[in-house]
Amino acid sequence: MELGSVVEFLENKTILVSGVTGFVAKVFIEKILRVQPNVKKLYLFVRAADIDSAALRFQNEVLAKDVFNVLKEKWGTRLNSFISEKITFVPGDISSEDLGLKDSNLKEELWNELDIMVNSAAITKFDERYDVAFGINTLGVIHLVNFAKKCVKLKVFVHVSTAYVAGERTGLILENPLDGASGLDFDAEMKVIDQKLNELKTKGAPQKEITLFMKNLGTERAKLHGWPNTYVFTKTMGEMLMQQSKENLSLVIIRPTVVSGTYKEPFPGWVEDLKTINTLFVASAQGNLRCLVGETKVIMDVIPVDMVVNAMIVAMVAHAKQPSDANIYHVGSSLRNPVTLVSILDYGFVYFTKKPWINKQGKPVKVSKIILFSSIASFHGYMQIRYLLPLK
Repeated sequence: MELGSVVEFLENKTILVSGVTGFVAKVFIEKILRVQPNVKKLYLFVRAADIDSAALRFQNEVLAKDVFNVLKEKWGTRLNSFISEKITFVPGDISSEDLGLKDSNLKEELWNELDIMVNSAAITKFDERYDVAFGINTLGVIHLVNFAKKCVKLKVFVHVSTAYVAGERTGLILENPLDGASGLDFDAEMKVIDQKLNELKTKGAPQKEITLFMKNLGTERAKLHGWPNTYVFTKTMGEMLMQQSKENLSLVIIRPTVVSGTYKEPFPGWVEDLKTINTLFVASAQGNLRCLVGETKVIMDVIPVDMVVNAMIVAMVAHAKQPSDANIYHVGSSLRNPVTLVSILDYGFVYFTKKPWINKQGKPVKVSKIILFSSIASFHGYMQIRYLLPLK
């Protein structure tokens, strides 16, 4: 697909984006505003009590980020008027019916005007409270789909999922819808959540105890059904429910692997938070990570966030107004350009040797090669000789 046709498609379109304060959504919003300033409107769905609170969250948690620097340079003093013209804030809560929208006029406006909906809202913590993750990753998806079905002009619904809905499966995993006959009962899971919460509240459990119990419950339920953690389990249920209830929606599901910093756009190397693989690099750069347990040949399936966003946009254009079974795309690197764990550690060592981290004292941190142990036994042996014996 030619770049020109993609940019042309976006002209004069109205797009609703959820999960606005998230990593992927920031890059998506910046890309749309940068490559197609003639987009008609971006409705940004923000979890907030009112429009003023939503606008404040956008200013502090989105627009203030460095990823918007290119856009700021382009528009200069006209940026605020450009943002005011192109962006409308939608305060609400996707875990509620009708997205928790209180303004009936805004609701009607969305139903009549939206061309595209993009859902990148998610609770990504592996061990989040089960009720919280279920509310956003599972129920939130259904609330968005039900809202989308009322939009008279909607051309396509794009849902950002995760490649790890595959659970514990190995080998080649095809871009197929999830098996609805997996034995998952969504109503039963809701009943489990409600029952446990009621039991805890009835006995007067403190909030700290409730939080810990619900975290453990999510992990237990995930492993019971064959998924490793609450995050991917609730995302899996969201995907399944979406496919069951989509009706005539043109639906695109994007399943990225481990999303990392930008490759090219709007500039190389922008990353926002210290999650997943980024923690390895930071710990290594600061000299805090000396050894690690892992298989040298294991593939670390990382994908730059701007590639994920490009895939979202191209798929969105390709499947607009084409109701069919869900169009699913895995966005990863392991098949075409696999990167091993040992390679990633080597890249980090080379990079931080040339461009060392500067500590609080203003001095460069000298890094050493990370020792990779293939077994826990060898790791324990190293710790015994390197640290425990000298301490004794």
